Amino acid sequence: MNWKNKPVPILIGLLLIHVIAHIDRHMLSGFAPQITADLALNNKQFGFLTGAVWVLSFGFMAIFMGSLADRFSRTRVMAFGVLVWSLCTAASGHAQSFEQMVLARFFVATGEAALVPAAVSLLAEVFSPQRRSTAVGVFFIGIPLGIGLAFVIAGTLGVQYGWRGTFNILGLAGAAFTVPLLLLRDERHGGDSHERGAPFRQQVRSVFTAVHGSAPLRQTMAGFVLIHFAFASLAFVQLWLVRERGLDGGTIAKQMGVLQILFGTLGAVLGGVASDRFARHFKGGHASVLALMVLVMAPLMLAYRFAPAGSALFYIGMCAGFVLPLATYGPANALIQALTPAHMRSTVTGATMMLINVFAVAIGNLAVGAVSDRLTASGSAVGLTVALVATDVLVAGSLWFFWRASRSGDAHLADAVDKNAVPVH
Repeated sequence: MNWKNKPVPILIGLLLIHVIAHIDRHMLSGFAPQITADLALNNKQFGFLTGAVWVLSFGFMAIFMGSLADRFSRTRVMAFGVLVWSLCTAASGHAQSFEQMVLARFFVATGEAALVPAAVSLLAEVFSPQRRSTAVGVFFIGIPLGIGLAFVIAGTLGVQYGWRGTFNILGLAGAAFTVPLLLLRDERHGGDSHERGAPFRQQVRSVFTAVHGSAPLRQTMAGFVLIHFAFASLAFVQLWLVRERGLDGGTIAKQMGVLQILFGTLGAVLGGVASDRFARHFKGGHASVLALMVLVMAPLMLAYRFAPAGSALFYIGMCAGFVLPLATYGPANALIQALTPAHMRSTVTGATMMLINVFAVAIGNLAVGAVSDRLTASGSAVGLTVALVATDVLVAGSLWFFWRASRSGDAHLADAVDKNAVPVH
């Protein structure tokens, strides 16, 4: 029996692995007060760990792993990644210094770089264009579930085992997921060799040409990168709420975890479903839906920074920040996949992840840490607030790019709904 004829089980399995990936990735943020105290880290060093060190590996390995997934077995590429990041998550629990933690997190990122490019390409193959945004949106539920569970685990399991013991447990648990991936043989649709990607350098050149030649693709990618400055701020939100808003760290960690799970999941599902349903009614298709999402949610995110802690506006704005980034994953990735030739979909996804990690995660996290440290050193009591407001403004700036994508080449965007379709389901 061809396992690719079972799209829903494939989606559920990939979602579960994605959840594990984001739990492992965001445990640093979940244990931010404990880890920064234990390893004597300042904000800039913590920003480096959650940002720059990640992009040095994940950002640049994503495009390489994507090219491997386009050329070879996507399931085996993912299995390799799961094993590497799981073992290095366990190793993170043994770090005794900033330098040792940098090394461990570098290889966690290397492993995780293999997952998204291969998984999104696989989902684009087994789901029809009319269901693709929904499927991708469900896959990216792994982000809010993983982030939320990271905070919940930090606030519960971490109490019993500490941050070091928790890292060890998670690493060993994740390694078990390599077995089912190795048992699945990945063959391209139809088995034609021309559907496989080219060697790395040639593949990268082809991707550059494809992106350069499509204004809607460039604009969608640019807007998607800006949306991810919401995650640059997320790494510092707990520190901000404790240090500048006076909230209890343990209590807010649990609240953020639960709200991230609920509203991040809601955003991922509704964003994908709504875009599949309503894109056909807008001249700009998925791009118009993306622009509308930002127009509604971004002002609430900005208001949250200034609302009284515990007020209705405070929680509405916080939840909007959980909803918006995840709501864009289904339509943005579906549109990027539709505008990309089938033999380079994993590589283009990897390139998008690289840009996200270079600009939003690495530069974003490092800038938030550095700016807040400088402002605090100069006597400001709201250094983190200023830095986080700046990230919200950049998120709002994605509106311009999505709007331009919706206006540039309406016929091209309409045709993209069926471009490169593989009639599996």
